[in-house]
Amino acid sequence: MPKVSELQKLQSDNRTARKPFQWQFLLPQYWGIWLGVALILPLIYLPLRYQFKIGHFLGKLLFGLIKSRRADTLTNLSLAFPELSEDQRLEMAEKIFINAGVGVFESLCAWYRPDVFTRCVTVSGLHHVKNAQSQGKAVILLGIHSTLLDLGGRLTTMFTPLDVVYRPQNNALLDWFIFNARSKVYSDQISHRDMRHFAKNLKDNHVVWITPDQDFGLKQGVMADFFGVPAATLTAPRRMAKLGNKANPPAVMILHFYRETPDEMPKGRKPHYHIIFSPIIDNYPTEDELADAKRINQLLENYIRIDPTQYMWFHRRYKTQPTGIRYYR
Repeated sequence: MPKVSELQKLQSDNRTARKPFQWQFLLPQYWGIWLGVALILPLIYLPLRYQFKIGHFLGKLLFGLIKSRRADTLTNLSLAFPELSEDQRLEMAEKIFINAGVGVFESLCAWYRPDVFTRCVTVSGLHHVKNAQSQGKAVILLGIHSTLLDLGGRLTTMFTPLDVVYRPQNNALLDWFIFNARSKVYSDQISHRDMRHFAKNLKDNHVVWITPDQDFGLKQGVMADFFGVPAATLTAPRRMAKLGNKANPPAVMILHFYRETPDEMPKGRKPHYHIIFSPIIDNYPTEDELADAKRINQLLENYIRIDPTQYMWFHRRYKTQPTGIRYYR
């Protein structure tokens, strides 16, 4: 079987131009990041089994240390899974942090050692993308903030070229580091504020991946249930779906990926991942933005429930509440 990097090149060898290095990155304010990179990056040359063990330890450590994020996670889980006991939610929250710790190494390997994941992935629903492309359509893939976010993107590029919509990091060095690492993966990176760039890529019939599952308030969103709780939901996907070729509008579908194996791998075994492309979401968008938002949230929820511990529940998903309720203290 071809390696991950070889399959990716078969899809597209175009890559985003890299951001230039800035000498200000050598200032003392960035030394902590450089130290972290120097300590963690060499570890990706260990066997995956040992990387996952370190990631497991890192996740448990952060679960104990970052009390605010732990509290936010438990709040989210109490809202989304009221049927679970407090102990069950505590166990689930710890597992989310463990998956995030493992995800650090999954992402780093996706950027710098992708071929360690050769023969580690299966895919279903790819024909939905290929059928849309055969009809001359651009494709918009709606996804979630998964703990294996960048590995999922890398594995997806084995099957189709992929542009990604991103939000620049607040820290300039982190933004430089992550953007340039992702330039190895994606055909193009589009700032979430650059709709002209997004529209151009749709007109060129690209496949573009966005993750519209976070709370950015109601200036560009509506309140729609997410796991049964009202949540500020972006209406950007429906506006994006109206861009591109008016005579042959983009096909919109869900992209989901997850690790099917636990992080505790026995010697000689490798992790396994599965990618799902949903059928094209028909009759989308409609004239009813609230109904559209509810529909997308329900579809995303259905896929998250495959393994909720691989979702980034430490984000404040329910922070916007017009009723004045404050879930996060």
